[in-house]
Amino acid sequence: MSKRHASKYKIDRRLGENIWGRPKSSVNRRAYGPGQHGQRRKSKVSDFGIQLRAKQKLRGYYGDVTEKQFKATYQEASRLKGDTGQNLIGLLEQRLDMIVYRAKFAPTIFAARQIVSHGHIRVNGVKCNVASRRVRAGEVISLGTKAKEMALIAEAQALPEREIPDYVAPDGNDKVTFVRVPTLDEVPYPVKMEPNLVVEFYSR
Repeated sequence: MSKRHASKYKIDRRLGENIWGRPKSSVNRRAYGPGQHGQRRKSKVSDFGIQLRAKQKLRGYYGDVTEKQFKATYQEASRLKGDTGQNLIGLLEQRLDMIVYRAKFAPTIFAARQIVSHGHIRVNGVKCNVASRRVRAGEVISLGTKAKEMALIAEAQALPEREIPDYVAPDGNDKVTFVRVPTLDEVPYPVKMEPNLVVEFYSR
């Protein structure tokens, strides 16, 4: 499991965008980068810089996964038929921690990863603690017995800023079915994501 070494809201501030759409994001108060040089006048960004930023934003959104994991996902997407950018989004959305987040079993993607790693999630009735596990269409994701009583999960389900997308079908409050791999247009990103720029970054 990848470990987050810094505040998740520093990712928001570094990118200058509220990438998870959270009301507590510090970008809502200070729309500039962290640190003493955060308010420096910005110079013109090169094509490489634009592509790098797009990659950092997408990678950060999915829980700031390691560069090694993210690049491996891109390489797998490039081997699949069809548009590589769409394939990349599809593979990222199939991660177990992301399905847990989409199902509103956790308030943040980081909390979703922790819930999975602590063994609170079942896939087709079998405990799974691997956050990066690929979920297939038709598989059922459910909460373990202890997880049903967790305040964190009740808090997540009450969040008003997120809705469960169409490709994750809920069955009560403790179970969802992953219906299909979504396209870019179906994924409810709070900010604009540009996987085509990520493809260009890795294709250099």
